[in-house]
Amino acid sequence: MAYVTIPKDLTKVKSKVMFGLTKRQLICFGAAALIGVPLFFLLKSSISSSAATLCMIVVMLPFFLLAMYERHGQPLEVIAGQIIQTMFIRPKERPYQTNNFYAAIERQIQTEKEVRKVVQKSQTAKRGGPGQGKAKADAR
Repeated sequence: MAYVTIPKDLTKVKSKVMFGLTKRQLICFGAAALIGVPLFFLLKSSISSSAATLCMIVVMLPFFLLAMYERHGQPLEVIAGQIIQTMFIRPKERPYQTNNFYAAIERQIQTEKEVRKVVQKSQTAKRGGPGQGKAKADAR
């Protein structure tokens, strides 16, 4: 009796469009054929057939890699972009920095204390201050 294996992780299952290929693979293979085959016929007249074939393979190989290569669910252009960012764009040294929750609370408490001191100073200045109250009582 024939049986079909069903993958446990269904996120890796991709819908096939034609000939058992995905849409991405069809587009990449089509682009490779549109560039590689005319190049072969143009080069075949000026150089040998084997050299023209090698040139065609070299030109078509990146398209095949874009169509087929995938690592951890990411296509080749995503992986290449990450490598370029790591090597050239991002800084080489990235210091570890955290946003310490307890330090934020300490800063908030310190700010509240400073605000209370300023408010108390302004209230005592409105009342006449600590030394001025006695002078007013003596004047009466």
